[in-house]
Amino acid sequence: MTAADRPGPEPATTPAGPPAPTIAVLGLGEAGAAFASDLVTAGARVRGYDPVAPAPPGVEVHDDEASATRGADLVLSVNSASAALDALSAGAGAMPAGAVWADLNTGSPGLKTELDLQARAAGRVFADVAIMAPVPGLGLQVPFLASGEGAGRVRAVLTPLGAEVRLQPGPPGEAARRKLLRSVFFKGLAAAVVEALEAAEAAGCSDWLSGNIADELEGAGPQTVRRLVEGSHTHAGRRADEMSAATRMLEELGVEPLVAAASRDLLVRLRDRPRTA
Repeated sequence: MTAADRPGPEPATTPAGPPAPTIAVLGLGEAGAAFASDLVTAGARVRGYDPVAPAPPGVEVHDDEASATRGADLVLSVNSASAALDALSAGAGAMPAGAVWADLNTGSPGLKTELDLQARAAGRVFADVAIMAPVPGLGLQVPFLASGEGAGRVRAVLTPLGAEVRLQPGPPGEAARRKLLRSVFFKGLAAAVVEALEAAEAAGCSDWLSGNIADELEGAGPQTVRRLVEGSHTHAGRRADEMSAATRMLEELGVEPLVAAASRDLLVRLRDRPRTA
């Protein structure tokens, strides 16, 4: 008997009495396992598939995507962007006609569009769902942003189970676009902090710089954003020279100046192509 043939638990019920939804979770890594576990706790019937990772308690284990998605009201694809197209190809055909395929992977807007086209070709409804904060510690309560035809139905299924799903008007890719735009800032900021503190450690003043960074972040507000943008454009030439010096300093300290050099190059671009308006 395969995992697909093993009987699962009876459908859970919501406090109002009707059967709770059946949700397939494809990918049971850190995020997928957290979502699956919380969905079980919330009363959903959860069908899971992952070729490597074990399933949390209460999750019906299946042998492939098609087996896991069969009978599901909602499919959460939480494997990886590189596997997203293959997962949809393998599992979408087994879904009930009214089910929604939600891709939660961090992929480009172009990938989300391609997934939507593939889902439509299979006669299925697709939703682009972006995970807008780190999952550890939040699980299913992490903020979600959803776009595409199936976005409203994703919210309708997950909200009663404790999720926070905001709708982003527009086609699939709009939720992913906003997540990745935030990533340019947040991950870029993190990279700058890591590189600066690595250099400060080599220079023997990491405690001073750490405190300085904390003070700047604590006092940040809308005026900070305006100051950073306007100052970069207005003083691009001088700041490019400053970051050239910073780049050389990091090299002297034995720290590879990836962020510093990128900042210098961006300022050079702003200097050489100033805004006309």
